[in-house]
Amino acid sequence: MNNYDWADTFRQLYDKAVKEYAAGNRQPAGYFTADETAFLAGMGHTAQELYDFAEDACLYNEPSFGDALLIASVRRDYFRVIQKGKSSGRTIRMEGLPAKDAAVDGLVWLPRIIAKARAKLRGEMPAELMYGCGGDRKFLKSVGIHPADFLRHVWASNKDDSKVAAFVKAFAG
Repeated sequence: MNNYDWADTFRQLYDKAVKEYAAGNRQPAGYFTADETAFLAGMGHTAQELYDFAEDACLYNEPSFGDALLIASVRRDYFRVIQKGKSSGRTIRMEGLPAKDAAVDGLVWLPRIIAKARAKLRGEMPAELMYGCGGDRKFLKSVGIHPADFLRHVWASNKDDSKVAAFVKAFAG
């Protein structure tokens, strides 16, 4: 993978996923060639994650390519810096996530999105879960935080939920 122009390649794959989805293809495993899948894996990303971006872009006009790129960039950095380019080999379980109505400091959804952000950073998202889904976007818009900024702060919080809550409350207040 050429590190200099990785974002251009990611753009091509994002556009390809949007085109495939718009054409009715709902099988993300078939969207990309072996080389394209390897490119995504080299940045800690999966075809499913690109499919999720494309699906929501087609259905809801968000996330934009720019949003998808920023989110993917955080994951890529975490994968390369913290995980040293090695997948954890794990996937979180849906039933282990906090409930959608769970709250921290009066902020409903915060426990859930923190857990999802950590899973996204580690590359441990199950196929049926998306970081940046409609619920995440609604929550993050309500507190004025971009999904990529939230990911970066969760990473920087060093697993301290109180730091994340304080960060969110500073923006929400």
